[in-house]
Amino acid sequence: MDMHQTFLQELEMEMANTRKSLERVPEKMDWAPHPKSMTMGRLAQHLAEIPAWVSNTIDQDELDLAPGGVSTYNPQAVKTRQEALDIFDKNMASAKKALSSTTDIHLMKPWSLKMAGKTLMTMPRAVVLRNFVLNHNIHHRAQMGVYLRLNDVPVPSIYGPSADEGSM
Repeated sequence: MDMHQTFLQELEMEMANTRKSLERVPEKMDWAPHPKSMTMGRLAQHLAEIPAWVSNTIDQDELDLAPGGVSTYNPQAVKTRQEALDIFDKNMASAKKALSSTTDIHLMKPWSLKMAGKTLMTMPRAVVLRNFVLNHNIHHRAQMGVYLRLNDVPVPSIYGPSADEGSM
């Protein structure tokens, strides 16, 4: 199996688990566990947007977070669970298409993250997909699990039974 096909398989598995978590988000989008924490809606929106990073990483050689010194990223919190799921599904379709049509050679080409024209890092696209897409998603999905628990919402089984779902 080629590397890009392996990434596609892993993306589908991890994002299916992320979707299960998003399906449980309560309609308490302004709730946050702490003043320094993201709101439920902002965290749900962030999880929904992460799959879009796959096609961005494959289709572009770089991402400048503040071209010309001005940030173009203005994240908004979703207002409903369904809005988060719709964004997630759209981004997953784009991610799967990009991964299905790329090559392993392309995944080894460098990709750069910049801020106002200054390179913050450059690494192979495959490393970006693993670290800044998959691992980043897993981190925030776990964070959502805490949010669900604190709101008495059953936490879904991810890699095995959760305390709420018992045995699989």
